[in-house]
Amino acid sequence: MSNISGKIILITGASSGIGEATARLLAAQGATVVLGARRLERLESLAASINEAGGIAVCRALDVTRREDTQAFVDFAEQRFGRIDVIINNAGVMPLSKLDALKIDEWDRMIDVNIRGVLHGIAAGLPLMQRQRSGQFINIASIGAYAVSPTAAVYCATKYAVRAISEGLRQEVGGDIRVTLISPGVTESELADSISDEGARAVMNDFRRIALPAEAIARAIVYAVEQPADVDVSELVVRPTASPY
Repeated sequence: MSNISGKIILITGASSGIGEATARLLAAQGATVVLGARRLERLESLAASINEAGGIAVCRALDVTRREDTQAFVDFAEQRFGRIDVIINNAGVMPLSKLDALKIDEWDRMIDVNIRGVLHGIAAGLPLMQRQRSGQFINIASIGAYAVSPTAAVYCATKYAVRAISEGLRQEVGGDIRVTLISPGVTESELADSISDEGARAVMNDFRRIALPAEAIARAIVYAVEQPADVDVSELVVRPTASPY
C-alpha cells in the first residue's frame, strides 16, 4: 500500500503549474487533496477533473498574503476531514527586474507571497500538527535559494528566506513533524507571466527553453511525502540535466 493513500494534503497555488501537477499526482495515488489559490474557477475545474477520474479533491479560494484567509483554509480542511497530514506551501510569484528599475510594488508582492505566504501556512498548520503529533510541511523554494543572478535579487532573497525558515522549522519541531524544502530549477509554469520588465522577460524566455515539466517537481514532492514517518527528506534540488545553474 502507498504511504500516500488516505492522507489529507493541502496545496497552495494549486490552480496551475507545479501545484496543479502535484494535486493530480497525489490524488491518483489515493490522497485527498485540498486545493487553494486565488482563481476559484480554475480550482473548481481542477477539483472536478480529479473527482471525475476517481480521486478526492475539494477546493477553497485562498490568498496566502492574508493570514486570516490562510487560517480559514486550514480550518476548512480540518473541519471537513478531521486532520491534516501535509501542507504544501507552493504559492509564489516571480516578477524579475534589475534593482535600478525600482519596481518596488513588485518587490513587495514577492515578499508578501513568497515569504509571508509560507509563514502564514506554517502559522495556520503548526498548532494542529503539534496537537496531532504528526504532519509534514513541504515548502517550495527555487534554485534561486542557492545562488543570485541579475534581475533576480529580490526573488532570490525571498527564496533564501524560505530555505532559512524551513531549516529553522525543521530544527524546532523535530520528532513528530517533517519539514521538506524542494527547490526547482527552471520549470514550466505561469511564473514568468508576471515579469513586466521587458529585458528580464527576454532573458527568462531564453532560459526556459530547457524547462522541466511541472510533473517532474510533482514527482519529487510525492517522493518526500511517501517516505515512512521516521524518514524526513529535508532538501531536494531538481533541475534540468542541461541546466548550467
